[in-house]
Amino acid sequence: MLLGDTSLTINIRLEKSSDIQSIHKITVTAFLDAPHTDHTEQFIVKALRDSGALTVSLVAEDSDRIVGHVALSPVTISDGSKDWYGLGPISVTPNDQGKGIGSKLMHAGLAELKNLKANGCVLLGDTSYYHQFGFEPIAGLVLPDVPPEYFQGLVLHGSRPKGTVTYHESFSAEGQQGAAEGLLSAGNGP
Repeated sequence: MLLGDTSLTINIRLEKSSDIQSIHKITVTAFLDAPHTDHTEQFIVKALRDSGALTVSLVAEDSDRIVGHVALSPVTISDGSKDWYGLGPISVTPNDQGKGIGSKLMHAGLAELKNLKANGCVLLGDTSYYHQFGFEPIAGLVLPDVPPEYFQGLVLHGSRPKGTVTYHESFSAEGQQGAAEGLLSAGNGP
């Protein structure tokens, strides 16, 4: 299929328990050949779900086939800013990448955060891709051991926070640095 193929009919919806196996498989395959990953993304999603910290979990389906997934979970900011979330991992099956599915997941995930009255969202990724959704590096907002140009935020309400961001402990289940690197690899744009 060509880039931007319109023959896909993509529906974005909340995950159901029957989707868990498909989400696991999609996450594994999406990061299989990605650089800068230790292949823990599927474990992060499971740990977030098991701990109750998977605030938003959306799937993209084409007919009855799950082709993508995005996870959003709370983050802590050292300045005390509340209601901020981390986006990731975001996964699209390799054969379906480049068809706008990741963009649809991004827009739907951000819409869910707005419905939750979230103040903002952070992610790791390529600024040239995520800039189209309003993300940019925020001066004074840092994730330790990550190049600042790849750590980006989007203010939805209120002011820009300043401080150190900590992802939910589920990200350290398989090593937080590895998880950060894995999220960074998603920056090529799903």
